[in-house]
Amino acid sequence: MAVSGVVKLAMFRGVMSMRASTHLSSKSALKSCSSMLSRNVSVTQPQLKKEEVEVTFVKANGERIKAKGKEGDSLLDIVVNNEVDLDGYGACEGTLTCSTCHLILKKEDYDRLPSKPTDEEMDMLDLAYDLTDTSRLGCQIIMSKALDGLEVKVPATVNDARSN
Repeated sequence: MAVSGVVKLAMFRGVMSMRASTHLSSKSALKSCSSMLSRNVSVTQPQLKKEEVEVTFVKANGERIKAKGKEGDSLLDIVVNNEVDLDGYGACEGTLTCSTCHLILKKEDYDRLPSKPTDEEMDMLDLAYDLTDTSRLGCQIIMSKALDGLEVKVPATVNDARSN
């Protein structure tokens, strides 16, 4: 590995400073400094391959929109990343301060979600139109391979809880 002039100067200054403060020989100080710099450090994120998942959004008029995402994406992420045309959807951008990403799931799909709604989500859902026992906010549903092929119903109207 080539060492740039700036790094060499920094190493030299470090060695000289170390030598002066600890009374080490140049060779000992250099060896100590070199061992500190020889550690491998990665500054990139590991490349983890996330599986692709598919969701079908069923609008109130019966139109079916299929969209793809990755494991770890919320349903809101999938709508935004695929530019799915759902009027007013996700107005608060997933900050759990509106109910515009309200979706209705089939009972069996609702039951297999890994987490139940939090109190904060329930508070927002109380303000949503067409609320059902299987309603959830799309920003709170995180996709996994187990949810691949999920089908959700989009209510006819949205209510932005921030304007109430």
